[in-house]
Amino acid sequence: MSRIGLKPIDIPQGVEVKIGDNNLVEVKGPKGNLSEQIDKGIKIELNEGVITLERPSETKKYKSLHGLSRTLIANMIDGVTNGYEKKLIIEGTGYRAAKAGKKLTLNLGYSHPIEMEDPEGIEVEVPGPNQIIVRGINKQQVGNYAANIRDHRRPEPYKGKGVKYEGEYIRRKVGKTGK
Repeated sequence: MSRIGLKPIDIPQGVEVKIGDNNLVEVKGPKGNLSEQIDKGIKIELNEGVITLERPSETKKYKSLHGLSRTLIANMIDGVTNGYEKKLIIEGTGYRAAKAGKKLTLNLGYSHPIEMEDPEGIEVEVPGPNQIIVRGINKQQVGNYAANIRDHRRPEPYKGKGVKYEGEYIRRKVGKTGK
């Protein structure tokens, strides 16, 4: 039984949801528009500002798709109302970030700076040389772009140098001991 899939989704004021052919769900809100193709087997009902989902059978496939589909729709509604953001922190001597137009420039200890172009629908802010904030309405795109930035120099376990998420715990290792 999918407990997540059984929860109804409340539609807030100012958000418009359309369920089209082949379960194409389109959501319009104050921050933008999103659409997602939901599996045809999942039945989506829209009644008086509440969305409910039902699965056709109790097979493993539809049990997993039931919760996934509900979460995708809820994330779209949350994204067009509030948006999503990921904060990254850069640690290390000489490691820093800068923003010029739609280009993010990272100096992460390599012989060359790393330049990244902001994808469409994603906004990147650099409030300080050691902080990066990635914002957008699509949760998957925000998390993916933040992970791409982090992959250029992941935090290492000895000194903790690199790019990490805010609040991420880096498990430290003890270095060599000199005798």
